[in-house]
Amino acid sequence: MSEETQGGAQGGGCLFCKIISGEIPSKKVYEDENVFAFLDINPRNPGHTLVIPKKHYVTLLDMPAKEVGHLFESARMVAEAVKGGANADGLSLIQSNGKAAGQLVTHVHVHLIPRFMSEGPISLEGVLSVKKMPEDTLDKFVAAIKEKIGSAKEPGETKFDF
Repeated sequence: MSEETQGGAQGGGCLFCKIISGEIPSKKVYEDENVFAFLDINPRNPGHTLVIPKKHYVTLLDMPAKEVGHLFESARMVAEAVKGGANADGLSLIQSNGKAAGQLVTHVHVHLIPRFMSEGPISLEGVLSVKKMPEDTLDKFVAAIKEKIGSAKEPGETKFDF
């Protein structure tokens, strides 16, 4: 792991590390010793909240499994409060890893976005196009993924080399 992806501040350049340290103000809704949650400055809906680890990691795949578990336990707890606080009909949880996935800030973060029936139906197909694949291609991915999972000594050690 490089210093850029490892726990700790990212040389003072990370927007979210600056928010955690208080250098940049935020509307904090939750904090514990490992996690910080605050309202998104450019919300998709009222109550749009980000949940982030206090240690700096670029992607979820850089984090130790135990820390990922705590991040998502916290996200689940905050999500319930966000949904109730916004009186929302539903909630989208979004977590992207890398530019190709739409990650804009290079610090792991989970978006909690309250959703309302008045927005109309939202589906994954509305965000990502469906890609039909031949059965043999699917079988190759099943085998490759199972092999990578089988070679991991513990959760969090798996690295995919597709």
